[in-house]
Amino acid sequence: MEYSPPPLFKQGASARVKMTVFACISIALLLADSRVRTLQTVRKVAGTVLYPLQMAALIPRDAVYGVGDYFSSLSVLEKQVRELKRQQIASALLLQQAQQRMAENNQLRRLIDAREHLPVKSMLAEILYDARDVNSRKIILDRGTQQGLVLGLPVIDNQGVVGQVTRVFPFTSEVTLLTDKEQAIPVQLLRNGLRSVAYGRGKAGMLELRFTAPNADIQVGDIVVTSGLDGIYPAGLAVARVTQVENSAAGSFGGVICQPLGGISNNTQLLVLLSTPDMPPRPPDEEQRALRKHNNKMAPIRDPAKEGEAAATAAANAAPGLMPVMPAPKPVPAPAGVPETSTATAVPAAAATLPATAPATAPAAAQTRAPATTKPKEPVR
Repeated sequence: MEYSPPPLFKQGASARVKMTVFACISIALLLADSRVRTLQTVRKVAGTVLYPLQMAALIPRDAVYGVGDYFSSLSVLEKQVRELKRQQIASALLLQQAQQRMAENNQLRRLIDAREHLPVKSMLAEILYDARDVNSRKIILDRGTQQGLVLGLPVIDNQGVVGQVTRVFPFTSEVTLLTDKEQAIPVQLLRNGLRSVAYGRGKAGMLELRFTAPNADIQVGDIVVTSGLDGIYPAGLAVARVTQVENSAAGSFGGVICQPLGGISNNTQLLVLLSTPDMPPRPPDEEQRALRKHNNKMAPIRDPAKEGEAAATAAANAAPGLMPVMPAPKPVPAPAGVPETSTATAVPAAAATLPATAPATAPAAAQTRAPATTKPKEPVR
């Protein structure tokens, strides 16, 4: 059975003829365009007319590509932002470390400069942490007995005195600050040399000059330095600045408040003075003489040395061979109705009959004789 198209589609030339005709036309146009170039204007006009249709046809494709690019670029930008933030944090940390190192270097330079002007040997120490007792003003340093620290050494910074070593361990030490209530330091005013004692005020972080006269020449802004009278702190070290002066006419003393110049708020390194200033030895303490009591009354103090010298002088001045006369006992008062002669003590007979002067050849015999005494009579009852 042969297949043939329906009658409606059998109009015109056959498909082979059409293909042959159109092929020939195409070849002719190609030859004419390549040789004569007469179709360039036609192509331009056709491209201009068909460009809007091309753009309209490419809209769906461009929309799909745009959505993909948007999400991909968004993820890329988020990743870049996270990386930039991480770099910013790392840079900020490095900047902070650099600033901290710069501050430490500046402080170390100041400490080294101050160390060169000190009259005694010193050692650098770093602050580890504060002490556990919140009611005291103490810090812990990273130096101990292994580095040569002992009790009582002063601690300073480039501004002034900070405190004193109060406890020492093998590798650490405890420093009590000047502002602690248990600390006191002898000071003097740099302007006029007025001496006083500065006491700490505890948590207030201030110093107080106690027992100052109300009319003392102290002004706000005066610099207080160490006087060196205690033999611990070298003289001339800055301590504080006077911030408040209270003069009360009714009180016996005036109140002076000072702000310490040295401190640990902005410092991590301190100087420990390894030796105290050379001081002459103290004079020996005087012997305390005990007071003698006699009949509940104060008796004069006798010096044994002076009494011995007086006895030796009297013995040297006395004539040789004299018999020492015994002191007569005090008379006993007689009771009522009894004559006083009955209770009187008799004079030793041997002493009464002994001549005023004895031969020089018999001093021993005179001394061996015991004075004869009579026993006092009993009172008549």
